[in-house]
Amino acid sequence: MSGLTDWWHRKSKPVKVELYTRWSFHSFVAMEIALSGIPMLRSAVLNGEWPTGLCLFLLVCAHAALCGVMSSRALDWRLGRGEQPVRLVVAVAALTLAGLFAFLALRSTGTVLFDGGAIYLVTGLAGFGTATASLVLPRAAHTRYALLGVTAVVSAAGLLLGLATPEIIANAVGILITGAFFIFAYGFSVWLLKAVWDLDTARELQTRLAVAEERLRFGRDMHDVMGRNLAVIALKSELAVQLAERGRPEAIAQMTEVQRIARESQREVRDVVRGYREADLHTELDGARGVLAAAGIDCRIEEETAAPLPAEVQSALGWVVREATTNVLRHGDARRCTVRLSAPEGGGGAVLTVENDGVPDPADGAPSRHGSGLAGLRERLAALDGTLEAGVAEDGCFRLTARVPLPRAAPTTGRTASTPRSVSATATASAKASAKAHRSVSALNDEMTP
Repeated sequence: MSGLTDWWHRKSKPVKVELYTRWSFHSFVAMEIALSGIPMLRSAVLNGEWPTGLCLFLLVCAHAALCGVMSSRALDWRLGRGEQPVRLVVAVAALTLAGLFAFLALRSTGTVLFDGGAIYLVTGLAGFGTATASLVLPRAAHTRYALLGVTAVVSAAGLLLGLATPEIIANAVGILITGAFFIFAYGFSVWLLKAVWDLDTARELQTRLAVAEERLRFGRDMHDVMGRNLAVIALKSELAVQLAERGRPEAIAQMTEVQRIARESQREVRDVVRGYREADLHTELDGARGVLAAAGIDCRIEEETAAPLPAEVQSALGWVVREATTNVLRHGDARRCTVRLSAPEGGGGAVLTVENDGVPDPADGAPSRHGSGLAGLRERLAALDGTLEAGVAEDGCFRLTARVPLPRAAPTTGRTASTPRSVSATATASAKASAKAHRSVSALNDEMTP
């Protein structure tokens, strides 16, 4: 039993809904046999007409099985995984009409007299057949026309064959009620399944857009940091070449400035790559709550800190929250997630725990102890003498725990002296250097012009 439940829990929500829908359609096969075939067969046996009743019972079983195959193929077509089952639709329609006409002809000639099971056979064949065929119709209006058409055809056939008026009316009402119910059941199930898959696709697209947005941010920061710096380096190098060709000592000063700008650019590039300016713990906690809630996951944030954490600790833990939230969304099938942050005043450091009940499956590409995301977090925490643990806990939940020791005297607000300048400040300084280099090159060109 545990193996069966584990197999079910490893499935994603859209897959679970699809399995439920498919097995619901398969259950309609047994339902048609139980509601149409068995009552008719019982009436035939009681009336001493069991040979004819057995043949009609086998007809109902064949019709139910064909409708089951047809519903499975139609569902694949609705989800864009296969072709429209036109031949199966024709086969279901032909078997339905042939069975109805044959039974009505037997009723009109007096070959069968089991009145108690007649209504079940007619309504079952017409209702289930029409509902199954409605899965391949492109519009809801077409299903109404199909149901009304089948009702009209059966009623007209009853009139032509001379059946009693009450029986004709009973058949028409039964077909309308049964057909309308199962058409709604089939249509709503397919609509719900498509909506679930569309939501899953939208969530995946949202993840891709977040990645694309991060790439754009990274490219924008790289452009701001390196664009003007490279322009200044190019201009000052050109100026130094021209000064060196004229034997001017100012060329050394220009190359020294180029060297300084290059080192400054290298430091700024490291800051951009690390994402230093974007990782904020409280921002990541708020973002995790909103993103998980949008995905239908109950997210609880528990924070117990005696004092504000140092900026470098907040940055590292912010990255842990971001990576853990991504893993909860991408792996497993979590229904709840709890994020606990504690930093007692007596010491022990800051502890961040992210726990969810969606245990990831390694076969589905879930994060492991050797995953690249967790490895990157361990590197960030190692720079602060911190540790990271991830795995399945004793209660069956997936738990990620990050521990970072706190310094005895660490600034809690503002930036430290080693904090790099912002991108805008760097761009402003580069712009001034670029303008100065432009003026120097222009002055040197004017000097060289006879």
